[in-house]
Amino acid sequence: MSLAGNLRTMELPDVLQWVSSGRKTGTLYLERHSIQKRIYFQDGGIYTSWSNDPRESMGQFLIRERLVSEEQLYKALLRSEEENRMLGLVLLADGAVSEEDIRRTLQIKAQESIYDLFLWPEGKFEFKDGETAAGDLIPIELEVTHAIMEGIRRVDEWGRIRAIFPSLDVRLTLPRGVPAEVTDPAERRLLDLAAGGLRLAGIALELRRSEFETADLAMALHGRGLLKVDEAAAAVAGDHHDTITTIRALLAEGYKRLSEKRYELALEAYERVLTLDRLNQNAKKGLVAAIEARDRERSLKKVPLDKVPRLTMDMASLTRQNFDPQEGFVLSRVNGMWDVGSILKLCPMNESDVLN
Repeated sequence: MSLAGNLRTMELPDVLQWVSSGRKTGTLYLERHSIQKRIYFQDGGIYTSWSNDPRESMGQFLIRERLVSEEQLYKALLRSEEENRMLGLVLLADGAVSEEDIRRTLQIKAQESIYDLFLWPEGKFEFKDGETAAGDLIPIELEVTHAIMEGIRRVDEWGRIRAIFPSLDVRLTLPRGVPAEVTDPAERRLLDLAAGGLRLAGIALELRRSEFETADLAMALHGRGLLKVDEAAAAVAGDHHDTITTIRALLAEGYKRLSEKRYELALEAYERVLTLDRLNQNAKKGLVAAIEARDRERSLKKVPLDKVPRLTMDMASLTRQNFDPQEGFVLSRVNGMWDVGSILKLCPMNESDVLN
């Protein structure tokens, strides 16, 4: 038996529970705009998962776990293509990682891909009974009940996080600098990035962590008095308590991103409006316009992936520009050596956002 529908009308925990209680073997397909994910089940249990989200590639998780550097990943990706071998096998042959490193990273990657689904504001799903995973996917250990409980916890925690960090555009301050007693590498890295002036969205890109994970980590540091939201951001937070003000701000953000041809960011803004007001016609029209414009541009725009981009201004001039977090991330990877294709592989974001 198959099952299909919209995640707005049937909650993800209900879908997972339906598969689990029926002890089904098959594949759950999930889609939200350009992002596609699959959860593979065996006898009602989660067997493994797959995702085309660029934030959830193996390379991004290897960097996130501090197992390889961007330079190591760049060289390994080149060899992977030249030798037609999987990235993990190339890194194993080089001695950069161990088999246990690969296994643990794949486990984290598969779990985080599933947990991220609980925070999707909408999406489509279809369960195909009897369809099994390809042979090159690694089994993981994740019980359905545990996945549901963790997903619900993240949804609840996201609400509390938003009360402190109303958007990922906030800037953070360090009352005491980076204390020596902070020994966790991820915490120290977050504090260093915040001290360097990056907003929460930019920090998430550099950490290679989801928006939730980054905000959750910042929330813990905030609770220990190591991070504060700056006064300007706090004033914005007060405005966001007004739903009408929030909707107007998000619609303006969507229109701005659409005019900049930042289609994925425009879609996110319009989707957030619809989580607050499902009948908002401006947001619905904006979604349609963004999707059509993105698809139209993809069919026309061909960027040569083998060309090496170069900056047209010096770093001193660049630092005075008001780039958004994604623009800043991409520009910081333009080093005169990496071609467009390599930068695409290294960036944890959609191809259309990188190319624009």
